[in-house]
Amino acid sequence: MGLIKAVAGAIGGTLADEWRDYFYCTSMPANVLATKGQKRAGKRSSNKRGSENIISNGSIVAVNEGQCMMIVDQGAIVDLCAEAGEFLYDTSSEPSIFYGGLGKGILGTFQSIGQRIGFGGEPGKDQRIYFFNTKEVYGNKYGTQNPIPFRVVDRNINLDVDISLRLNGEFSYRLIDPMLFYKNVCGNFENEFTTSQIESTLRAEMLTALQPAFAKLSDQGIRYSSLPGQTFELTQALSEILSPKWSDSRGLAISSLSINSITAPKEDEDMIKQLQKSSALRDPGLAGATLIEAQADAMKKAAENEGGAMSGFVGLNMAQSSGGANASNLFEMANAQKAQEATKAGEWICSCGEANTGNFCKACGKPKPAAAGTWECPRCNTSNTGKFCAECGEPKPEIVALKCESCGWELPEGQAPPKFCPECGKPFATNS
Repeated sequence: MGLIKAVAGAIGGTLADEWRDYFYCTSMPANVLATKGQKRAGKRSSNKRGSENIISNGSIVAVNEGQCMMIVDQGAIVDLCAEAGEFLYDTSSEPSIFYGGLGKGILGTFQSIGQRIGFGGEPGKDQRIYFFNTKEVYGNKYGTQNPIPFRVVDRNINLDVDISLRLNGEFSYRLIDPMLFYKNVCGNFENEFTTSQIESTLRAEMLTALQPAFAKLSDQGIRYSSLPGQTFELTQALSEILSPKWSDSRGLAISSLSINSITAPKEDEDMIKQLQKSSALRDPGLAGATLIEAQADAMKKAAENEGGAMSGFVGLNMAQSSGGANASNLFEMANAQKAQEATKAGEWICSCGEANTGNFCKACGKPKPAAAGTWECPRCNTSNTGKFCAECGEPKPEIVALKCESCGWELPEGQAPPKFCPECGKPFATNS
């Protein structure tokens, strides 16, 4: 009786599975990463007694935009389609008399019946269709429970210090390799695989990767207060760090990251502000302006002194005479630094205080003063400082001092001879 029942079951099951199937996937919710394909069987359908996990040869699979279809036969991935449209599965091991020719279909049907008899009338195979959500998964919130170290580097003031940050926001990711995701994450699931099953793991790994990602941004000189505007760079750094775990192992990739708020302890912020202020005051000009402002404020308070304005100004004068730098000295230092920097850059400072690069001052029109010890070659007009011209080799001409015949007054080098001697008042006549 058992053999007869197995033969009957094999024949009935094989004939029921002869129908070509139509598989589809309804719109997947945002929290579903993968789901099992559905076989269409409406009220008018005669294909209602087929086996659950059997795909007949010639079956059709509809793939929508933002989805990827995968066929698994006997636990192994045999086909994959990520293009939207109709997919024809014509390499199935389950025959159909409605596809591939009647003769071939009948032969395959008898072979299938023979195989099923050995399994008690049931099919000795398992075939499944899975659909994967390849759209971006939004709304994944994160927040740091413990402070994350951040290195603050400011080369302008030679600052290199570690502070602690707290931040929160959202990130999104995408499924970029369904095969890796199926093999290493979801596997042979029953109905659907949701984001909640891996949400905590992804969030923990992302928060762990924030520390080295911050280190990369810190090396680029980006300040922590500018991080909300550097989300693209932060996403790139996170992708590089998470790639071995997410992309290479799970087939996932982080798409974007947003920062809602980022804060540092008040003591750290005050320390950085104080260091920046102290560094700024290394500029003598800025220090002088700050000193003048402080003195003006002190004079105002002295005038408002409860003991009388005179006593207030007496105290102010004592404070000013007790020592330390004054504003005029600081401004002189600033001008000296400016002149030194201009000289290094090939500029010269006119007597009116204007920095220039040409032969004449752009503010007052005065000519560029000749450098001490320089002479102009009479042959090629090149300025030189040595004994020979650097351009043509002409020797430095000897300069004969012009003297007054009456009193012996010498004419300064480079000055035009006067009509009268400035010492004795007689007509200037040289003895050369």
